[in-house]
Amino acid sequence: MTEIDTLNHRYGISGQVVFKEGPGGLVIVEVNNADANATITLQGGHLMSWAPRGSQPVIWLSKAAKIGPGKSIRGGVPVCWPWFGPHPEESSFPAHGFARTALWDVIASEATIGGDTLLVLRLVQNDVTRSRWPYSSQLTMHMTLGKKLGIDLVTRNTGDIPFTIGEALHTYFDVGDAREISIHGLSGCEYIDKVDGGIRKRQTGPVTFSAETDRIYINTAADCLIDDPILGRRIHVSKQGGRSTVVWNPWNEKAAKMGDLGDEGYLRMVCVESANAADNLAAIAPGDEHRLQVSYRIEPLPALHR
Repeated sequence: MTEIDTLNHRYGISGQVVFKEGPGGLVIVEVNNADANATITLQGGHLMSWAPRGSQPVIWLSKAAKIGPGKSIRGGVPVCWPWFGPHPEESSFPAHGFARTALWDVIASEATIGGDTLLVLRLVQNDVTRSRWPYSSQLTMHMTLGKKLGIDLVTRNTGDIPFTIGEALHTYFDVGDAREISIHGLSGCEYIDKVDGGIRKRQTGPVTFSAETDRIYINTAADCLIDDPILGRRIHVSKQGGRSTVVWNPWNEKAAKMGDLGDEGYLRMVCVESANAADNLAAIAPGDEHRLQVSYRIEPLPALHR
């Protein structure tokens, strides 16, 4: 019996959850239920797509994404863990940690009474992950897929010494035109402007885009609303357990150098990342756990905002 056969036998749900071989030989999970469809790859525990029924995709995946063993995928929901940005001490370690390219195991699947599909994944630990993260810990992720998308990233300290993590759900949202959208919920918040040398500034009004944007908004647990007049919809981004929000779009010059965003791909996406970064790292005592929870949903954009 192959690995995919075994996964389908243990965790497949007839007509709803199917495991297949995907691009680059990666194992993917296809979810189709009455309310939504989604695709996840077990490398990185990476949600690549999610679309409620009758809606165009809410999660953006680059048409030029490089999908294969050991490669980080441009788009979807990369998991940044156990640090955000460069490693504070080892420059040779991968930016944003190793969880987004490591293998994850499936440990549960369920068709819920409400019609959603629940998947539970756990990061596989090996010599490479332990060499980069020497603490005794367990990382699991619960995905609830339906009219809403819920992700619950759970870090448990299974050792006898405390540790501190940085983390983010680096979500790429599909938008009609980044030049036309606005993000609400961050006005008045302090942020670190990584495009402007890390200077700390304060947001006034909604966030809009006309150039490269890379900001860590700190000390905020607020919901964010992405208003998209081109697609006529509003994306609600809600979180618990996260004190930072990262907003990112590389814009044209940087995007051209990246090689995996596609032609004008930067205009079709924006990252609004629920996180614990910079001033808001999460300390976890022995035996304790920390949860970073997000929930995404869409609704028609009120006519006033179109």
